[in-house]
Amino acid sequence: MVEAAHPVPDQAGEDAARRILALAHGAGPDDLMVALVSGGASSLLSLPAAGVTLADKQALNRALLRSGAPIHEMNAVRKALSAIKGGRLLEAARPAAVVTYVISDVPGDDPAVIGSGPTVPDQTDPGAVAAILQRYGLSLEDRARRAMEANRLAPAADGAGPAGIEMLATPRMALEAAAEAARAAGLEPVILGDTVEGEAVEVGRAHARLALGLAPARPTVLLSGGETTVTMSGSGRGGRNGEYLLALALALGGRAGISGIACDTDGIDGSQSNAGAWFDGDLPADARAAGVDLADHLARHDSFTAFERLGRLVTTGPTFTNVNDFRAILVRPRRRGPSTPKGRGRQRRCATRSPNRFCGRSA
Repeated sequence: MVEAAHPVPDQAGEDAARRILALAHGAGPDDLMVALVSGGASSLLSLPAAGVTLADKQALNRALLRSGAPIHEMNAVRKALSAIKGGRLLEAARPAAVVTYVISDVPGDDPAVIGSGPTVPDQTDPGAVAAILQRYGLSLEDRARRAMEANRLAPAADGAGPAGIEMLATPRMALEAAAEAARAAGLEPVILGDTVEGEAVEVGRAHARLALGLAPARPTVLLSGGETTVTMSGSGRGGRNGEYLLALALALGGRAGISGIACDTDGIDGSQSNAGAWFDGDLPADARAAGVDLADHLARHDSFTAFERLGRLVTTGPTFTNVNDFRAILVRPRRRGPSTPKGRGRQRRCATRSPNRFCGRSA
């Protein structure tokens, strides 16, 4: 077992990837290579292509993480500059048979995207990669661009592919398990989907509108997975789940009876120590009492600090799996006010309460 860095690769990951590639090159026609691939492998299994340095990969990874690019575009760039991803590990193992077991952390469960597909051949077009970089205002040095052109994976002469790919766990499986647990707890689950993508702030606001539009007869929980993005500006602390949840809570405006949680299932949201955060209807009032300006924290992409100060971080430690993000919004039925005798044409005030409060409304 070798520990390496995520989400930005480090030397330990490169050394391990080099050893893995060497083992694959040593496989013969009577050998079977079993590959276990999960989310995070794009960083952990990082081996730059010839002509590209680890420092190049680190700088590009940091820029991509801040760009707001979706995971499939980020991994397309990573594969084009890798000596092991995009099917190159499979190529190194030929003529051995290869079986790949996968834990998916990407929308759609495409094995070519999960961990950047080290055992899934992918003819990534350098022109398409250049277009992705241009879209987010990024560029490659001429040296790296030449290395990418030279790194194109040649089609296998026999056309053989991996012996088999099997999904062991996926975001959809996680949501279905959560729905089953919700039913057992007396809740009505609604799965919004396991492929939710987009800017975390916009997704949070959209989910707030959904929650506000519900009038459930019994407690209902909205479940969703997928991977949102955060287009960074400034130096705030926090991950996409914290940003999503902060935007959601602000859009709800302290509405009673609605609470929620958003976490990365690997136990780390972004680069901090928390898996995510939670909120309830008391969050805005608690924030005002503590002098925490939630809107300002959201504008600065600093959700971690906001939830930390308010005691609402979720910290699990490493979970040793990764099936992408998990989000749940619990919406309880709204309480009805007390009834009043019919025939009263005006509101009547409560004698025992504040003069600005009403006991109820007449028919």
